[in-house]
Amino acid sequence: MNEGHPKGLYVCFGAEMFERLCYYGMRGLLTLYLIKALHMGDERAFGIYGAYTALVYAAPVWGGKLADKVLGYRRAVMFGGIVMAAGEFLILGDSQFWLFLGMSAIIVGNGFFKANISTIVGKLYKDGDPLRDSGFTIFYMGINIGALLATLVVAPIGETHGYMWGFGLAGVGILAGVLQFWLGQNKLEGVGEPQDMDAYRKWGKVVYGGSLAAIPLLYALITYGQSIMFLGQDLLFWILMGLLVFVCFNLVQAGFKGGGVARDRILVLLILMVFNVVFWAFFEQAGTSLTMFALRNVDRSVFGIYEMPASQTQFFNPAFIILFGSIFSVMWVKLSRIGKNPNIPMKFGLGIIQLGLGFLILLVGNKMAGPDAMVPLIFLGFMYLLHTTGELFLSPIGLSMVTKLAPKHMTGSAMGAWFLSFAFSMYVAAVLAKFTGVEGEGAAVAANLNPAESLANYMHVFGNIGLVAVGIGVFLVLLSKPLNRMMHGVE
Repeated sequence: MNEGHPKGLYVCFGAEMFERLCYYGMRGLLTLYLIKALHMGDERAFGIYGAYTALVYAAPVWGGKLADKVLGYRRAVMFGGIVMAAGEFLILGDSQFWLFLGMSAIIVGNGFFKANISTIVGKLYKDGDPLRDSGFTIFYMGINIGALLATLVVAPIGETHGYMWGFGLAGVGILAGVLQFWLGQNKLEGVGEPQDMDAYRKWGKVVYGGSLAAIPLLYALITYGQSIMFLGQDLLFWILMGLLVFVCFNLVQAGFKGGGVARDRILVLLILMVFNVVFWAFFEQAGTSLTMFALRNVDRSVFGIYEMPASQTQFFNPAFIILFGSIFSVMWVKLSRIGKNPNIPMKFGLGIIQLGLGFLILLVGNKMAGPDAMVPLIFLGFMYLLHTTGELFLSPIGLSMVTKLAPKHMTGSAMGAWFLSFAFSMYVAAVLAKFTGVEGEGAAVAANLNPAESLANYMHVFGNIGLVAVGIGVFLVLLSKPLNRMMHGVE
């Protein structure tokens, strides 16, 4: 790691690395397990995947707020990691019931872990420290080392040797992260303690117990939520919408109380949250439509000596992050020193453009497909390369941005709001993925699969996503200057 970074960054780096090994191991297997082992059709499987991932990213809204008010960030991370591990081990019951119950526990645990580990990283740096962006990019590399191990080892082991092996390894991973974080607490130098110890003593056990009590409620939502409709939308949509109204109201209220500068910064944060939804709704096709595209319409042979499992094709993204993450980290610092660092909204726009170009690369690969309607693996790799460079323009910068723009007493809540934008992304991603789905369930999916028709449908959807993404990215680039002025010096 770069000289000058606080030692606590090492601790958060390791904890997040192991937690992401758990999450991406689970994510890499989930759609395949639902379709191939539990014999669900594409549409239902994508819906369950979307509900799970949306709730995973919505949970930090509450986890961040409870850490702000009661637990403190350090205890929230410990509690969340332990509950996530329990969730992975529940899945080993190997049935729909145990899968959904385990997923519910992981949602609760992630709500406490994910937002608060990022908040700790932000609080390790003083205001105005030029190393903050670099530190978040290094932290982001930890995320992707975990994701790389998950996609190279955990998910392929689960796909080829039995799904329970993969889920079990994911559980061991998060336990390793909790242990590493516990052993390194002294390096945090007091960061992450409760703001009010009396409130913790009074309400801490209530928070822990109430959070565990939410697990059966989440189980019911995953199991039945898609079938409960109101005004044309399912129950999950309205839950996410309610959380959005709640979070936006609290942030805007805090911004207006803080004066004109705080108000403008909060408005920029909310605007960029919308563009964040766009980016990740397209990017997160990786876990659903792109995984099934790799399974059905990509020639996954590596030089004729190795057939890459479909789940392993997700390794491209974290591998490229690791290759380029340190380069980007240094690049932002050097550009800042010479006054050439693009502003944050500009980076977001450029990231979305690169994402769109990645999808458009697949249209070139379509021209290279043979009579078997199989696209060469290299084009999927090029797509993930552009997705990765786009991600490096947006995601680590976004985490840092939240800690800069948010009022100091609401950092955890603002980070939770940021992850709520990811929740909407996951919901929208599942809706988009359904346009690529094959009709039928179980054996009927394979029977209905015509490779040429499947490829044509994938190309139609991916091509449209690419064009829309490029257009939205250009629009944000044009808006970047006025948005940057509203940030009042935040870089």
